[in-house]
Amino acid sequence: MNETDLLAAASDAAPALLDAVRQRLGEIGADALLVTAPPNVRYLSGFSSPTDARVLVTEDEAYLLTDDRYTVQAAEESWLSAQVIAREWLPRVAELVTGQTLAFEAEHLTVAQRGTLEKHLGRAATASEGLMRPLRMRKRSFEIAWLREAARITDVALSRVVAEVLRSGVRELDVAMELERAMRAEGADGTSFEIIVASGPRSAMPHGVASRRRIENGDLVTIDVGARLAGYHADMTRAFGVGAVPQPLTSWYHEVLGAQQAALAAIEPGATGVALDAIARDHLGRAGLGERFTHSLGHGTGLEVHEGPSLSRRSNDTLESGMIVTVEPGVYVPGEGGVRIEDLVLVTDTGHEVLSLSPKDYREIG
Repeated sequence: MNETDLLAAASDAAPALLDAVRQRLGEIGADALLVTAPPNVRYLSGFSSPTDARVLVTEDEAYLLTDDRYTVQAAEESWLSAQVIAREWLPRVAELVTGQTLAFEAEHLTVAQRGTLEKHLGRAATASEGLMRPLRMRKRSFEIAWLREAARITDVALSRVVAEVLRSGVRELDVAMELERAMRAEGADGTSFEIIVASGPRSAMPHGVASRRRIENGDLVTIDVGARLAGYHADMTRAFGVGAVPQPLTSWYHEVLGAQQAALAAIEPGATGVALDAIARDHLGRAGLGERFTHSLGHGTGLEVHEGPSLSRRSNDTLESGMIVTVEPGVYVPGEGGVRIEDLVLVTDTGHEVLSLSPKDYREIG
C-alpha cells in the first residue's frame, strides 16, 4: 500500500474505531470522552500535531478541537469532519456535552484543567484510566504497514552506518548522527527516541544514549535505534564488536541471543507476557546471568515507542493476532559492559513474524 492508500484505509477505519470507544464508554457509564493524551488524539483523528489538540467523542459525534494556528492543517489531515477551532477549548467542551456524563483521561488531564472543566460543566467529570489501551494494542492493517516500513528503514540505516561509519576512533555521537541522517534519507520523519550508542563500559547502561566517547578496539557496542514514520515507532537493538572483543563479553552476547531466540519461538496468540519474559529470564539464569537481566523482556510499540502489551514479570497481557511487540533481553555488568538484542515482532494468526531483519550473528568490525 502506498501512502495515499494507507491514509484512506485509516479514514475508512475511523467509524468502527469510534464505535469501539463508545462501547468502552458504556462500560464505565459515561456518555462522552475527552481525549487529551497526544498519542490517543492522533489515533482517533489522524492529526499530526496532537500536543495542540484534543478529541471529544460523544454519543453521535466526534470532534477535533485545536486552535487557529492549525485551521488548514486540521482540515487537510483529520478524518474527523467536526472540527472546533478555539483557543479556549475547555468551555467549548462543556458546551458540547451539556446534559451528558463526561469522562476524561485521568493519566493526562492536569488537576488544574480538570478544575476548570468541572467549573464550566457545573458538575463532576468521570476519571477513566486505560480506556484506550486495549484498542491501541491490536494494530489495524494500515498501522502494521507503517510499522513494517519503519522497521525496513531502520534496517537499511543500520546496515549503512555499520558498513561506513562504525569503527575505532569514531565518537558514539557520530554514529547516532549518521543513523538519523540515513533514516531520514530513506524516508523517515525522524527517530523513535534518542538513539542509544553505548560502547565499552558504557554498554552496561541499558539506556546509554550516545555520548562523546570515542569507540575503542575491543569494545562491544550496543546500538538501539528506530525510525519514526507517520507517527509510528520502530525499535531495534544490535550489538557489534569493534576489533577483538575479550571474554566474557562475547559469551554474554551468545547467551543473550539464545534467550532472545527462545522467547521469539514462543510468540503466538495466547502467549502471556509473564510466560514469555520467564522463558528469556530462565535461559539467562541457567547461564548464571539472570540477575544481570534488569529490565522486562519487551513492550508494544506504535504511536508511542513504549505502549501495551507488556512482556514482563508483572504483565497482565495476553498476546493476540495483530499486536506488535519488542523482544529485547539484555545483560549488564557495571564496569565491564553489556549487550542487548532486540527485534520488532508482529503476532500473526498462527505464530509471529519478525519485522527487524538486520543480522544477529556475532560480528567483529575492523
